[in-house]
Amino acid sequence: MLRTRVITALVMLLVFSSAVFLFSATGWMAFVAVITGCAAWEWAGFCRWQPSVRYGYGVATAVAAFVLAYCVDTAAPSTAYGFHLLVFGVSILFWGLIGSAWLARMWPLGQGARAALTGLVVMLPTAIAMVFLRQINPWWLLGAMAIVWVADIAAYFSGRALGRRKLAPSISPGKSWEGVYGALMAVVAYGLIVLSWSGARFSPAAWGGIVLGLLALTGVSVVGDLFESMLKRQAGIKDSSQLLPGHGGVLDRIDSLTSTLPMVALFVLLTR
Repeated sequence: MLRTRVITALVMLLVFSSAVFLFSATGWMAFVAVITGCAAWEWAGFCRWQPSVRYGYGVATAVAAFVLAYCVDTAAPSTAYGFHLLVFGVSILFWGLIGSAWLARMWPLGQGARAALTGLVVMLPTAIAMVFLRQINPWWLLGAMAIVWVADIAAYFSGRALGRRKLAPSISPGKSWEGVYGALMAVVAYGLIVLSWSGARFSPAAWGGIVLGLLALTGVSVVGDLFESMLKRQAGIKDSSQLLPGHGGVLDRIDSLTSTLPMVALFVLLTR
C-alpha cells in the first residue's frame, strides 16, 4: 500500500507540475475541468445517484467549469472582475456560514436539488480559483496549495504525537485539537518564512493582518476537510472513490482546497 501511495503521489506531482507550468491557458482550463468533473462524479456518489446520473453530473460540471473559465478569460476586465468577486464571495459565505452550520448540525446531503447545487457551490469556485491564480502567477497557486499541504502534514504529526482531545469524533475520530494547533503554528511559520525570504516589507500592523489571515485560512481548510469527511461517513464509504490508487479519490485530495483556494483568490483579486 505504501509503495502504491508513493508511486501515485509522484505521478500526480509530475502531471500537475507539468500542467501548471507547461500547458497553455486553454489547456490548463481543460485540465482543471477534468479534475472538477471527476470530483463532481464522486460528489454524486455521496448522493447515491444512479450511475448514469453520476456520469451526467460529472460531465455537466466539467463543461460548466471550462465554459465559465473560458468566457471569463475572454471577457472585458470589468466583467471578469465582477464575476470573480461574485464567485469567490459566494464560496466564502458558504464555508463561513452554511458549511460551518452544516457541520455543527450534521445535516444530511440528500439526493435532490440541494445536493446538486451544493456540489456546484463547492467545486466550481475552486475550479475558477485554480484558473485565476495560475493566470496571475503559477506560484500563487502553488503557494496557496502549499498552505493546505503544510497544515495537513503538521496536523497529522502533531496529532499523532500529542493528540488527546478529539476534534469531531462523530465525523473523523482521528483528528484532534492538538493537530489543529500544530497546523495553525506550522502555517503561520510557513507563511512568515516565505514572505521574509521573498524580501517583502510590511508594517507591524500588516504583519499582524497576515498572521490573522493565515490562521483564518488554516481554520477554513479544517472545515473543508471535515465537511467531506462528514459526507463520506453519511454515505457509508471510506474514500470518495478509488480513482487515485493509495490515495482514494479526487475529493479526498482537494477537500481542504475547496474551502481555501477561493479565499486566497479573493485576497489576490482585491489587492492586485
